[in-house]
This record gives sequence, C-alpha cells and structure tokens, in this order.
Amino acid sequence: MEKIPMTPTGHAALESELKNLKSVERPAIIKAIAEARELGDLSENAEYHSAREKQSFIEGRIKELEGILSLADVINPAKLSGAIKFGARVTVVDEDTDEEKTWQIVGEHEANIEAGLLNIKSPIARALIGKDESDSVEVRTPGGIRAYEILKIVYS
Repeated sequence: MEKIPMTPTGHAALESELKNLKSVERPAIIKAIAEARELGDLSENAEYHSAREKQSFIEGRIKELEGILSLADVINPAKLSGAIKFGARVTVVDEDTDEEKTWQIVGEHEANIEAGLLNIKSPIARALIGKDESDSVEVRTPGGIRAYEILKIVYS
C-alpha cells in the first residue's frame, strides 16, 4: 500500500479522534445499546436501531482511522526548505484580482480549504509543487484558468 503523507499536526488530530472514538464514543454507544435492549421488543425499538446504526458508523470510522494511521508518513515541514513541496505554507497573489491567499500543502486526510489547508492532490497544489518565490503558475479550476504569483514560501 502507498504511504499517506501527513503533517505532525494532522497526524495528532487523527490520533486524537481515534482515541476519542475508542475511549468515549464506543463505551457510550455500548451502554446505549444495553439500555435500549432493556426496553423490550427489539423489532419496534427505535432507540435500539438508532444506537446500532451509530455503533456501525463508529466502528467503521475506527477501522478507517487505524488504516490511515498505519500508512501515515509523517513529514515535518520545519526540516524542509527550498522550492515548494509537501508541508510548505505558500502565499500567492491572484494576478487578476490582486487578492492574496495563503495555503499550507497537506495530506488529503487533513485538508480543509476554509482553514487554508490545501490537499496535495488538488490542482492548485500540483501546480505549485516545485516552484519558487516570484514564479507564476496557471491553474485550471472549476471557475476557469487562474494565474497566481508566488510571494512567499515558509516551512514551519
């Protein structure tokens, strides 16, 4: 299987979610199922069916997180420098609108565009990889072709 690149922050967040699911959510849902069973007839017991559905979701998410974490390749951006690569925090300016944006290039499981965390597999990240400050890049987006100038690259 292919390793999954991840920042230390993203790895810690997934580990925290997994720990919460195993130590808080799983025991709570087991207790809820036991309480719902005590109510009698399971065929018409909405609480029981709801709790079982939630248990199924929790167990699925636990398996998913364990799989992701087992393949994680944690890359510390603070140890990197130079042209844009995984973990870089990149400030760009849209050449058409003069709007500045800052993104950090991260793994797909920690990406969140609203928080400025850009999936390494996204078209923008792929266009930025390997470029240096003051380079221009053109990116084909759903809204059309966008041109960006790279203002700053920071690894931290």
